Amino acid sequence: MTRATTLTALHDVAAQDLAAPVDIRSVAVARPSERTRPLPPHLSIQIFSELGAVEAEWRQFERTADCTAFQTFDWLATWQNHVGERRGARPVIAVGRFAEGDVAFIVPLCLMRGHLARRLCWLGQDLSDYNAPLLAADFSERTTPEDFLAAWHELQMQMQCEPLLRHDWIEFEKMPETVGAQANPFMHLRVTPNRSNAHLAHLSEDWEKFYCAKRSSATRRRDRSKLRHMSQFGDVRFITAADAEDARSTLEILMEQKSRALTRKGVADIFARPGHREFFLDLTANPKTRHLVHVSRIEIGDICAATNLGIVFGDCYYHVLASYVDSEVAHYGPGALHLRELLAYAIKRGLKCFDFTIGDEQYKFDWCDTVIKLYDYTATTKWRGLPARALSSVQRRSKRLIKQTPVLWNIVSRVRSALAVVSGMSR
Repeated sequence: MTRATTLTALHDVAAQDLAAPVDIRSVAVARPSERTRPLPPHLSIQIFSELGAVEAEWRQFERTADCTAFQTFDWLATWQNHVGERRGARPVIAVGRFAEGDVAFIVPLCLMRGHLARRLCWLGQDLSDYNAPLLAADFSERTTPEDFLAAWHELQMQMQCEPLLRHDWIEFEKMPETVGAQANPFMHLRVTPNRSNAHLAHLSEDWEKFYCAKRSSATRRRDRSKLRHMSQFGDVRFITAADAEDARSTLEILMEQKSRALTRKGVADIFARPGHREFFLDLTANPKTRHLVHVSRIEIGDICAATNLGIVFGDCYYHVLASYVDSEVAHYGPGALHLRELLAYAIKRGLKCFDFTIGDEQYKFDWCDTVIKLYDYTATTKWRGLPARALSSVQRRSKRLIKQTPVLWNIVSRVRSALAVVSGMSR
């Protein structure tokens, strides 16, 4: 059986031997005779359930496609290796092509098995700040909203026809309104606002001009004053990790500092979740992914005062993880100093954008000029998915209400921190 085996052929094989396993490493989607939304003749779709089967084409496509760092093959393959496989995630990679064979889009999804229902979501959804398709640069010019909806309907039909790809409900989170310069076609579904937005700053070609434009003279004086206070603890240095071992040791410090900060706030430690720690360590130290990663720190004397993990992709710096030390020097803002150094670093590298990624923290408003609106989408495809979808909807709406209501958010944050203190005292 060839790699591009049609679903019809798969069903014929299954009919001949129901006990035989079905190989769906690459399933070419067949076109059924009856369809409510005809797939336009200039589009076709393939589904891949093994990342290796589409790796070469994906890597080539991401060089020119509109996408974010979180849709790169390296980011998602690393997630699947360390997180997805532990959770039993089955990749579902839909590749759309134009009539002449050029890739039109890649939609990286996966199936997650729950206690009662199977969920379709984005591959790497939990650790990706943006979940979206990769789009050809001319996708919007050659594809109408109706074309996309037809392709989405076709993909759904064919997945439900294949036993190994069936799902009971859909949960897509953190989808940006645009992908590159194009409208995100998934916005044509019945989406709802995510509880958070993301924020982005467009950089100039000169750090000093950018800094003066963003921060008042009084603020810049305070920054200089804090720097003088920090220098009393020792020489202040901004250091980019020199090699994989240096990056790994810096990331270990970052995770330790971040875990302590989250514990103080009563927030779940993201690095305690299965595979998350391994994911970031591999991403940082693996030679295949080192080109994406920028790890840096602020050293003050012999103190590692602040750390950062960023992703550089295209003309953008993505600010992914950051931490600072819990000591006396923290009073003078080593984290804020580190952020200024990162912005200067991005400008020096000739990058055009600094993406602060998801979250509405106040400090981002000091630097950013663009708000990236994020959206979610849920749907039920089988009755078994109704309870899971209902619970998910209630949780998302509750979190959004709390995050978007300052009074409620302050109350929840204080209660959570107080409970963390009580929990720590009882140990």
